[in-house]
Amino acid sequence: MGGEDENYYGKHGEPQKYDPNFKGPTKDRGCTDIICCILLFIAIIGYFAVGIVAWTHGDPRKVIYPTNSRGEFCGQAGTPNENKPLLFYFNIAKCVSPLVLLEFQCPTTQICVEKCPERYMTYIAASSRRAPASDLEYYKQFCVPGFSNAGKSVPEVLRDKDCPAMLIPSKPLTQRCLPAVSKQNGVITVANKTTYEDGEAHTMNITDQVEGAKKANVVLEARQVGMKIFEDFTVSWYWIIIALVIAMLLSLLFVVLLRFLAGIMVWVMIVLVIIVLGYGIFHCSMEYVRLKGDPGADVTLKDLGFQTDLRVYLHLRQTWLAFIIILCIVEVLIILLLIFLRKRILIAISLIKEASRAIGYVMSSLFFPLLTFLLVCLVIAYWAITAVFLSTSQEAVYKVFNETTCEYARTTCNPETFNTTNITKTCPDARCLFAFYGGESYYHKYLIFFQIYNAFMFLWLANFVIALGQVTLAGAFSSYYWAFNKPDDMPAFPISASMGRALRYHTGSLAFGSLILAIVQLIRIMLEYLDHKLKGAENKCARFLLCCLKCCFWCLEKFIKFLNRNAYIMIAIYGTNFCTSARNAFFLLMRNIIRVAVLDKVTDFLLFLGKLLVVGCVGILSFFFFTNRIDVIKDTSPPLNYYWVPILTVIVGSYLIAHGFFSVYGMCVDTLFLCFCDDLERNDGSTERPYFMSPELREILLKDSDTSKASESQG
Repeated sequence: MGGEDENYYGKHGEPQKYDPNFKGPTKDRGCTDIICCILLFIAIIGYFAVGIVAWTHGDPRKVIYPTNSRGEFCGQAGTPNENKPLLFYFNIAKCVSPLVLLEFQCPTTQICVEKCPERYMTYIAASSRRAPASDLEYYKQFCVPGFSNAGKSVPEVLRDKDCPAMLIPSKPLTQRCLPAVSKQNGVITVANKTTYEDGEAHTMNITDQVEGAKKANVVLEARQVGMKIFEDFTVSWYWIIIALVIAMLLSLLFVVLLRFLAGIMVWVMIVLVIIVLGYGIFHCSMEYVRLKGDPGADVTLKDLGFQTDLRVYLHLRQTWLAFIIILCIVEVLIILLLIFLRKRILIAISLIKEASRAIGYVMSSLFFPLLTFLLVCLVIAYWAITAVFLSTSQEAVYKVFNETTCEYARTTCNPETFNTTNITKTCPDARCLFAFYGGESYYHKYLIFFQIYNAFMFLWLANFVIALGQVTLAGAFSSYYWAFNKPDDMPAFPISASMGRALRYHTGSLAFGSLILAIVQLIRIMLEYLDHKLKGAENKCARFLLCCLKCCFWCLEKFIKFLNRNAYIMIAIYGTNFCTSARNAFFLLMRNIIRVAVLDKVTDFLLFLGKLLVVGCVGILSFFFFTNRIDVIKDTSPPLNYYWVPILTVIVGSYLIAHGFFSVYGMCVDTLFLCFCDDLERNDGSTERPYFMSPELREILLKDSDTSKASESQG
């Protein structure tokens, strides 16, 4: 065994040696990774410079307000269009042109209007002698500003694009007038026709517009779904906040109870998770049986296809059958894991109890994630604001649009002098319209690099804030473990002392670790962008290579996160630089790989069950509330287009909140586990070299260690 141990340690580094002066986190330490610290500060200064430049050139009104053909904002206070908040398209059918995808602008005249058209009408019919004078006055509000039909025939008005050829009923959507089309028996239909003596031409134009509306409906359907989702958020946001507050209180309650009743609470969480999943299976089974015999309930998901209204799927028996199968698989997997890992679970519970005692002495650690959360929100806010200003910091660009062949098509033009140029003579139907926001200055040419830098700095700073939180908690919990007389040998304020050491000595190391992770994440984002661009490509070799790269970088990101987490623990304890800490942490874990696999990960599994329980309880409660299935408060829930919107928001938010609270336990367990492995190598339990671990932890873990060694020797 001795030769095997020497060979083992030779493969995975040298074990820690006994040091009589080691009493926990090193106090006599120096600054580490100074170059990375300087690089971070320079990058932050550059980030502020980018923000200032973006705020100088940017104009968020371009996002808030729609823009007409002259680049003027609709509905903005203090402008001629102040009372005209909606954008009207002369011919919405042209919005299905490929030009829209290239330049984000429809090749048709667009004006700001006070309200959208409410009835069908053609300019021919409105200007007819038999039509009431009020019809022409109504029609003029959808013509270009200052239009007067005096001295102009109908063909001349339509040729000069002074008025649209036809008005069709429209509804405002994202401050734009879009066709109010509806489906009847799978066919797009229109209603409320108004005809006159020349109704034949009227009907023909309606047919053309409806055909265009059919095409436009395909393009605009996603936008309509997005608008409905936005409406759901506007009427349910306060209920979502209430649900997230409930999730926060529930998470805090579980964490506090874990502090005092760790063993009982773990088993309660396990049983409740099984019960919640069991109830889910029961509820889905009842819905499956209830739909038996209902007309249309036996339609398959394949035959139905994709529907934007997800409530349709809940009327299918196959949907509930899929839910039953998924929940049964999860339930069986959890039960099997509990059966086969029952002994390890007992040991993991002991480790959680020790973590509860550590948190009991460092109670401020329970609320420390709030500080991390606020700092991350600050980083997100700065990134989002800068991104908006960067995307709106371009100038209005006007281009020539025409319906026939023209040599000047898509060339840049000036709307103020356009009518005096030769373009109007060469191409009579050409129009100088606002195309997009851009520019030809150096700032606009390199704007894409500013946007990439903004994204990169967001990733770097967000990872840095998370790293700061991890190393702070690790330093506080390691001071508990390495205190021989607990809690007398612990510092008075472990969290503040640990954070002070991290910021004073190890900002460079945290910047180094977060920089590596940010680079990998940025590469992953670029690969996702390339994958999105190559979706329509037929080059299978390129798609396969891209898929392999995405998989490799995903694995690399997970490994770096794992390595960084343990490296930060070593930094908090010993004060070494990032590379040294990462190497020592990796070799220490490799020398205790069996304990890592069967103990540390079992503890993570138990904590994951706690998160799952919080998410399950809040998710079920929100499901019954938003679907009006609670009779007591049935009239309280808001009217929704898609009730899954607030439910999914609550579920995702609840998981993030639960993860924030349970991450304190996760970091505590990882720190204590690494300290335990280090303690075993430094000390032997004798009077001269006593263990620092508590008697309860020593009894469980050392007994498990002896059992593992005995089983290995028998093997």
